[in-house]
Amino acid sequence: MRGIHFQRAPHAETKLVRVLRGAILDVFVDLRKDSPTYGEWDSVELSEDNNFAVYLSKGLGHGFCSLTDSAVVAYKMDYPYVPEAAGDLRWNDPAINIKWPTDDPKLSEKDAAAPFLERFEPIDLSNTS
Repeated sequence: MRGIHFQRAPHAETKLVRVLRGAILDVFVDLRKDSPTYGEWDSVELSEDNNFAVYLSKGLGHGFCSLTDSAVVAYKMDYPYVPEAAGDLRWNDPAINIKWPTDDPKLSEKDAAAPFLERFEPIDLSNTS
């Protein structure tokens, strides 16, 4: 599993995500300041069989869980990765309540220790283009 990741403005990214091999549950969370759907999540299954892609707007956190033994995920982003702007949220935050397909994922140390939404400052997109 890859936890909920994002980049803060002015380095916020728009992403196009698809799966080249295998299958994932792709999850996205609205982290935009003043959004009526702030803190809400949705998901879509992406696989090599359904050939779907998902377009993620700036200000959405993004994570996924592999549904197969392995998966190859491809991203296209409109902004380069800037480590200083990167952030993450806890994958199992009860305030968000994402319905993951597992209760015991394999996580990076960073994802396992990510902060909860209650300590999160929403993403302000007023200074992005």
